[in-house]
Amino acid sequence: MPFPVGVPRETVPGERRVALTPDAVKRLARKGAEVVVEAGAGATAFLSDAAFEAAGARVGTRSDALGAAVVATVKGLPAADLAALAPGAVVVGLLRPLDEPAAMTAYASAGATAVAMELIPRTTRAQAMDALSAMSTVAGYRAVLLAAERLPKVFPLLTTAAGTLRPARVLVLGAGVAGLQALATARRLGAVTAAFDVRSAAREQVESVGASFVELGISAEGEGGYARALTDEEQAAQTAALGEVIAGYDVVVSTALVPGRPAPRLILPSAVEAMAPGSVIVDLAASGGGNCELTVAGETVQHGGVAILGPRDLAADLPLHASEMYGRTVANLIADVTADGALAVDLANDVFGPAVVTHGGAVVHERVRALLA
Repeated sequence: MPFPVGVPRETVPGERRVALTPDAVKRLARKGAEVVVEAGAGATAFLSDAAFEAAGARVGTRSDALGAAVVATVKGLPAADLAALAPGAVVVGLLRPLDEPAAMTAYASAGATAVAMELIPRTTRAQAMDALSAMSTVAGYRAVLLAAERLPKVFPLLTTAAGTLRPARVLVLGAGVAGLQALATARRLGAVTAAFDVRSAAREQVESVGASFVELGISAEGEGGYARALTDEEQAAQTAALGEVIAGYDVVVSTALVPGRPAPRLILPSAVEAMAPGSVIVDLAASGGGNCELTVAGETVQHGGVAILGPRDLAADLPLHASEMYGRTVANLIADVTADGALAVDLANDVFGPAVVTHGGAVVHERVRALLA
């Protein structure tokens, strides 16, 4: 007998993605799932109810979607929806458990198994389920487009009858997935690109996309592909050195985040003031407090002629492709733990287990429990 997967409409303001797309519905149907989609759930991602029905989904009410054994979301459920969940339901989404641990207790109280897609381990086997990397790819691309639109210069070198225009110079702070995509996009647009990362291992990746690597003599290799938090002394040395580097660039895209911690401050007001008027900073760490001391999440700040953009979630700005990418990771995760027409909640599974935050009425993820203590 098919097991039901529900897709409710997202309710967070500004969220335009949908957790599963028609393509993902087809993938899950092959694993024995019966998908019910709340009417209009895909509208903001330009996916019609008819497209879901053509893929084999049933379009129903919000109660239908919330009553499924597995509920696929982008950003989780509001507390008011938890009472409508089926007993023991599995809720999948980008739940921000390390940043908003208190919100996880509501899932535990509802008896739900909450699975945070951002906690999927960065291993070879889990690559097809790595939602965080998928969304970071979209965000890095979009960040450069925003900067190009705002910058009062063209990105490429142009030689014309009216003279030669020098290319824009773009610096990316943090060479993770978002940073590398930002570098690649800026280079495609013709900019001269460079990147800084405290992980010395990132040099090869930076150079592979045609950018130069800025070496400050500070290394902070961490676990799971992330950088560790710097000591106070390292942080002070880094921001001082970066201030001198930043002054030479037209655009800075900052992407540095440490899960469960405030974003590291990399750009001081003095560094902003040293940039040329018309320069642009796009701070992808705005939701974590910002890498720039002047960043305001969700707003654009003007300081000394420099525009500082603090977008909250750029992936939501490209909802169609972002939904396709995110939906594939969700479908791949569900399919990976499905056997004989049912989803198995196996905490020993090396991909699924690390992403489970609540189960059996309790918070079971050790890091989240520590944050709640």
